[in-house]
Amino acid sequence: MPQNTATRRTTPTLAMAALGIVYGDLGTSPLYTLQTVVQYAGGKVDAPMALGILSLIFWTLLISISIKYCIFVMRADNHGEGGILALMSLLGHEASRRGRFLVACGLFGAALIYGDGIITPAISVLSALEGVNVATTALQPFIMPLAVLILLTLFAVQRFGTARISRFFGPVMLGWFVVIALLGVDGIAHHPAVLKAVSPTYALGFLTHQGLGSFVVLGGVFLAVTGGEALYADMGHIGRQPIRFSWFSIVLPALLLSYAGQTARMLAPMPSGANPFFLLVPGWALYPVVAIAVVATIIASQAIITGSFSLTRQAMQLGWFPGLQIRQTSDTEYGQIYVPFVNWVMMALTLLLTITFQNSARLAGAYGTAVSTTMLLTTALLYSMMRQRWHWGWLRAAAVAGVFLVVDLTFFAANLLKIVSGGWIPLSFGMVIFASMVTWRRGTVLLRGKLALLTQKPEKFLQRLAAGEIPRVPGTGIFLTRADAAVPALMARHVAQFGVLPATAIALTIQFTDTPRVTQARRLGVEKTAEDVWHITVRFGFIEAPNLPRALALAADKGCPIDLEKAMYFAGRDDVVLGHGGDGLMKWQRLLFGFMYRNAVHTVDRFNLLPSQVVEVGRRVEV
Repeated sequence: MPQNTATRRTTPTLAMAALGIVYGDLGTSPLYTLQTVVQYAGGKVDAPMALGILSLIFWTLLISISIKYCIFVMRADNHGEGGILALMSLLGHEASRRGRFLVACGLFGAALIYGDGIITPAISVLSALEGVNVATTALQPFIMPLAVLILLTLFAVQRFGTARISRFFGPVMLGWFVVIALLGVDGIAHHPAVLKAVSPTYALGFLTHQGLGSFVVLGGVFLAVTGGEALYADMGHIGRQPIRFSWFSIVLPALLLSYAGQTARMLAPMPSGANPFFLLVPGWALYPVVAIAVVATIIASQAIITGSFSLTRQAMQLGWFPGLQIRQTSDTEYGQIYVPFVNWVMMALTLLLTITFQNSARLAGAYGTAVSTTMLLTTALLYSMMRQRWHWGWLRAAAVAGVFLVVDLTFFAANLLKIVSGGWIPLSFGMVIFASMVTWRRGTVLLRGKLALLTQKPEKFLQRLAAGEIPRVPGTGIFLTRADAAVPALMARHVAQFGVLPATAIALTIQFTDTPRVTQARRLGVEKTAEDVWHITVRFGFIEAPNLPRALALAADKGCPIDLEKAMYFAGRDDVVLGHGGDGLMKWQRLLFGFMYRNAVHTVDRFNLLPSQVVEVGRRVEV
């Protein structure tokens, strides 16, 4: 059995890796969170309000991140892997109404992560560069163009991978956390009274006195926990213990000190529209802090981009996305992949947002809606995990999940107020991704059903073969299919068109499992169907890079010798056209599915095959 990566023990290397991979987004939130909160509060914050806001941030970090994600959500690993899709595949089964609801929660939550991914780089880099405004406003006209240049470069270099420089991400982020902690300590030293905000009475007092007006401010407070999903999503790469260790020993103390220091600075007179974070920085250190802030935000952006690539691969192999071109950018690090289509779409939308909103304060209105919705959906899945997998009683599960649900619903409602000011952007993008996922799944099921009707019955085919009615010619033919059929449609079509069958004929069924990885013992299933006719099933986990030649090399040990150097692979390349309907797909879904199917990656690219060994056979099919 492969090692369950979630149970890795904490080492200095893994703890440092967690800082660089997991905590970029959470770690750079102090750059814009309190600035946004002050803006939502009308630009003026008195002492009781400041302490109430700090108390809200403290308890939000404690409940949502420290307790919900670090203690409970990270227990819910799918054979070591985390993330909302991994959790969905562990719980959701489309056969029942409840299962379909859980699948919908997982899919929509995953789709919204893409919406978060187009905003995180823009708001992070802009907020870091805006620090120079404290020293001089002369550079303000150049901030947005410089942010565009940085983001353009970041997306452009993705195709080269980050394996060589990613080892420096951890130390850089450690330096960042040390800097923001020291700045926070200096601010607290001037107003130690801010430490009273640890008491939840200040948070409750703020909510009580502000009434409905506090909902607007809560939309800003929520920015302190954006990036929380990364703890869970990256668990398979790092392990839960190193992530927890880095959070409780480094990240959480640094964040709390930073927010407390900024709050202390807010108690003194503050220029209108100023960012409390950069007001903490001494004049001599301003430009170095801006520089390390920019680097930290680039690392945060890199993490969300890489996470989007990994999410895309999971969705593809679970059958929710069409095949896209994926390149492995490192020979040693499995997680280092590059998905060109996703990269360029995210780049275009991120740059459009940066140019349109121009500064982090305006962009904050679009940030948080997608993340708050994803966190709410995660709680719904967590409750099912407690009941189905952990076998908790409904009262115990409801009590624990209920606390998280109250917090998540409160922030979800607060972020709904931001829809008009930009929150509709990530939600709309997420809806498009969700609709595409559902359409692709339904379309592929429909397509397989149509092709199955065109397939000759296996019994009749094998009878003809045994009677010698089908001539055999030298060579090895491997007929690819995702259907579990001993005689796939492609093999029957080959015989119907050419009148012959290769001397060694293999029906190759490719399956992607609901588990992240497949052991070598379960990788290959071999069944002899007739003389020199075999049915081989190859299984891949939903995070594995499918390499067919490497998998088929195991066939000889199971009694089916294959000359892989001379074998020819036959794959279907059907032309999907618009049909008459009546099978659950609306016209727009048929058009969308046809477009995605025609533009899906070819077999030769997806399964690591040599182009000279692949023959694609097409047929027009109506859906």
